[in-house]
Amino acid sequence: MADAAAAEAPAPVKPPARRVSWQKLTFVPACLVVLLLVTFLWFQQADLDPVSENALSDGQVSQALWEHIELTAISTFFVLIIAIPLGILLTRRAFRKATPVAMAFANMGQATPAIGLLALLVIWLGIGRRAALIGMIIYAVLPVLSNTIAGLKANDPTVLEAARGIGMSPTGVLSRVELPLAVPLILAGVRTALVLNVGTATLAVFGGGGGLGVLITAGITNQRMPVLVLGSILTVALALLVDWLASLAEVLLRPRGLET
Repeated sequence: MADAAAAEAPAPVKPPARRVSWQKLTFVPACLVVLLLVTFLWFQQADLDPVSENALSDGQVSQALWEHIELTAISTFFVLIIAIPLGILLTRRAFRKATPVAMAFANMGQATPAIGLLALLVIWLGIGRRAALIGMIIYAVLPVLSNTIAGLKANDPTVLEAARGIGMSPTGVLSRVELPLAVPLILAGVRTALVLNVGTATLAVFGGGGGLGVLITAGITNQRMPVLVLGSILTVALALLVDWLASLAEVLLRPRGLET
């Protein structure tokens, strides 16, 4: 009887695996804290001349950092609302023939040197943040657009046919089947676009857009190494932080049914 009861007892349920390990949560932030702490201690003992002090005084560092974050966030927002709907549209039967043309334009935007693209936009639109933002958007559209198209095209046709077979509308198939399955690839494209925008935003200074490029160019033109180092380190730290946050989003927003 005991053997029969043991045989009928349900197998223990394994606890679900954690989606984000503690190493992933702590490693990059710990490295960033160490990097910024070392930079702070170096500045504490650095001998800054009046030119360097003037470049770093009156909240100019925090202003440049905030402008850089704003440029990255705004440009990435517009990249998403342009590239993802366009990618969805280009995978529909009626618009598939336009895909090569759209991809050609997106490739041209990223193939053009960023500084040259910004110069052309400044000539056209004048100096200001608008030219910088448009240049960043054009430069970062390609990874999100191409990954959206690739993610939607990679869906198993039999899965889509089964969804249609149970009576789901085209909109329902798209929102409840196609997009969730394509989320990993789309998020990878968004992650790439974010890091691209952080780097490209340093060039916004040449169009009057501000950002951490102000510190970098000031350090180069005035030959002041502390100013150049601070601008460069903050840019690197911001890029690493954005990449880490995007990697967490990739894990947390990935549909649970796709986990292995």
